[in-house]
Amino acid sequence: MTGRKATQAPATAAGALPPALTESTDLQTAVRIARRMLLAYSDTTGFDLVAYAQAHSGLHATVRMLLRALDTEPVSGIADTPRCPAAHPEDLSPCVGPVVVTVLDAQNAGAHGCEHHGARLLASLEGGRVYALGTSPEAAAIRVFKAAAGLRPFCWLTDAPRIDPSQLSDAENRARGEVQ
Repeated sequence: MTGRKATQAPATAAGALPPALTESTDLQTAVRIARRMLLAYSDTTGFDLVAYAQAHSGLHATVRMLLRALDTEPVSGIADTPRCPAAHPEDLSPCVGPVVVTVLDAQNAGAHGCEHHGARLLASLEGGRVYALGTSPEAAAIRVFKAAAGLRPFCWLTDAPRIDPSQLSDAENRARGEVQ
């Protein structure tokens, strides 16, 4: 060891202070959040209906932030129209009436919905059930159940052939004599 005494570097020496923080722009913030959301929701394996809705909501909000930062946010149209939680993101049909039912999947994860989207969701679930909310008009759940029987699963997807019983409506399967 040498006999030199240790001294502290002056506070103004290069590297003594962290670099000044630069204020991030709205676009930089939106991109940073979008990257985090993509990492968080890149794998939806094992997601139930509620987790899927949460992921969709988070990604939807992130896309809106990006569009707002780029000053290209839509000013009108379906994107601005709030829809019930039972509405699938790819189903662009508007809600028909107020939220009146809860649709549950086989694991009891559920979503509230209008009669229109409740029926579409119920038709797309295997082992799904529908219940009327306390404020529902009379027989709302029955109407949703009957409407779902005549709808094909994911009925908004019209470009794929439907030949398997799982791709047809309950009514079509009954007419063909194939009971599920």
